[in-house]
Amino acid sequence: MSIVAVKVLSTVNAPYGTTLSAEQLASKISDPASAVSCDPSVFSFFSEVDENLQILFLDEMHVDPTAASDLARKFSALAGYPLPLARAA
Repeated sequence: MSIVAVKVLSTVNAPYGTTLSAEQLASKISDPASAVSCDPSVFSFFSEVDENLQILFLDEMHVDPTAASDLARKFSALAGYPLPLARAA
């Protein structure tokens, strides 16, 4: 596992006691259903992971940045404040 994935997963998994893999998280951060279910791991990714690390993770995991940005905008609206990737793409 890359250092990028380790850093992201330690930030996302630790607070919630989850054990998502990098692949599972990548799937969730591009799935619109994550906003509907208010997935805490996805919100953690968009709100607690450094923006540069988010971008590196998206690239490494081959996640469409537009899909992730669209989802970040949905989470931003739910949270009531701007999230870094919500303004991207």
